[in-house]
Amino acid sequence: MADDMALAPLTRTSVVKTSNGPVRGYVEDSLQVFKGLRYGAPPTGEGRFKPPRRPAAWSEVAEAVGYGAPAIQSGMAPGERGSSAGDPPAPDEPGSSEDCLFINVWTPGLDSAKRPVMVWLHGGGFANGSGGAAMYDGGALARKGDVVTVTVNHRLNVFGYLHLGDVFGPEYAQSGVAGMLDIVQVLEWVRDNIEAFGGDASNVTIFGESGGGWKVSLLMAMPGATGLFHKAIIQSGPGLRGATKADAGKTAQAYLDLLGVKDAAGLAAIDTETLSRASVKVGDRMRGFTPVVDGVALPRDPFVPDAPAISADVPVLIGTNKDESTLFMIGDPKFGELTEEDLAKRSKAAAGDKAEALVAELRKVHPDYSPTYLVSAAQTATGMWLGSITIAERKAAQRAAPAYVYMLTWETPVSRGRLKCPHALEIPLVFDNVEKARNFVGRGDEPQAVADQMSSAWLAFARTGDPNAPGLPAWAPYDADTRATMLFNVESRVENDLNAGVRKVLQA
Repeated sequence: MADDMALAPLTRTSVVKTSNGPVRGYVEDSLQVFKGLRYGAPPTGEGRFKPPRRPAAWSEVAEAVGYGAPAIQSGMAPGERGSSAGDPPAPDEPGSSEDCLFINVWTPGLDSAKRPVMVWLHGGGFANGSGGAAMYDGGALARKGDVVTVTVNHRLNVFGYLHLGDVFGPEYAQSGVAGMLDIVQVLEWVRDNIEAFGGDASNVTIFGESGGGWKVSLLMAMPGATGLFHKAIIQSGPGLRGATKADAGKTAQAYLDLLGVKDAAGLAAIDTETLSRASVKVGDRMRGFTPVVDGVALPRDPFVPDAPAISADVPVLIGTNKDESTLFMIGDPKFGELTEEDLAKRSKAAAGDKAEALVAELRKVHPDYSPTYLVSAAQTATGMWLGSITIAERKAAQRAAPAYVYMLTWETPVSRGRLKCPHALEIPLVFDNVEKARNFVGRGDEPQAVADQMSSAWLAFARTGDPNAPGLPAWAPYDADTRATMLFNVESRVENDLNAGVRKVLQA
């Protein structure tokens, strides 16, 4: 919301009537932009840890010209700007708040064109992040592909995933998936309203990176989300499982014990900062707060033991970056100087008894990699890559909608090339936001050459469920025989059964 003085320099859009009330955005470079659209009532006080509610309807025009507050960030004080997940906020993003249920929309026109809709779920695990990070600006993608882009804020960490059902009873039965239910409510808002923003509610793609990819995985197994999206993209965040009720219940009890809380009223009365600080202490000890397989909202693990039947008809695009783990390792004082002994120890931690065979295969794939980069390769392979391959295999086994697999192999020159192809590098390329992320992708023409290909593939997939696009080699769906993988680079190519030796070791 903003007052008329703040709005004076902006060209306003026409007023759009939504199911919650009338809204008005602003025009930016031929796009109609709406920021900070409220989709849920403030989940505060008695509303904490409960499913989202629709906001109170309004009749006066709500000015949607600035980002809404992001969720409380784990490890940061309420009201702080930014995210400890590392994604820089947009200049106009406010500080964090429990009152965080907002979305942002970019559309080429408020007309009846029925454009594909792309709903972005941010990364940061389940603890941090927001839809207002600078790299997530949906304008370039909307403009390039004639689509409607939507980014989302929803509850995180303890506020979104504290499983209280076993302690406080049925009223809190869904508290362990409250943040995911926020996203379901966003998709319901899209169903009910996106046509007024020039979108097609029958052609919605959900896409996300890291924790956002895991959220996409979870939504594919949530009955409440069935029919609300029609295509799914999982970037460097395969989510095979949710937390068990038993584990989540232990974490919740430890949290309540730390706070000295005995009942729901006592929990509702505690201030935001105290709740947040206590959650970090418990999260550090007990795996944090993640969505719970509660048997109702999330009745099963997303992709264990197989792909969920309720989303069998949803095409999937899934993949990883070549050197995911360098982003997490670069803060290590020994980064770049790890020894063979370090490699043996850290690969054992990643792969257990398969470590020696895994490293031998990784040396064949990357003969020029030092022990530091072989450690990263081992962590990448056992984590995001193996999980992504597993989801693709299980999706293909349904013989319903296709799965397409990619790997980004282009390396960023920033930090003297030390990161190679790290976690999150694909985000500004997919969003076609190279100029907003030069500090990550570097200078020169190469980043845009890769962005042209990746953003085109994502847009083609959102439109038709098939990522084949002009300028790319023919890309077949993944199956257990050919295992086709698109390798995105300045000159992209397809390879069948990529890193077969690594895969066979890990799947043995």
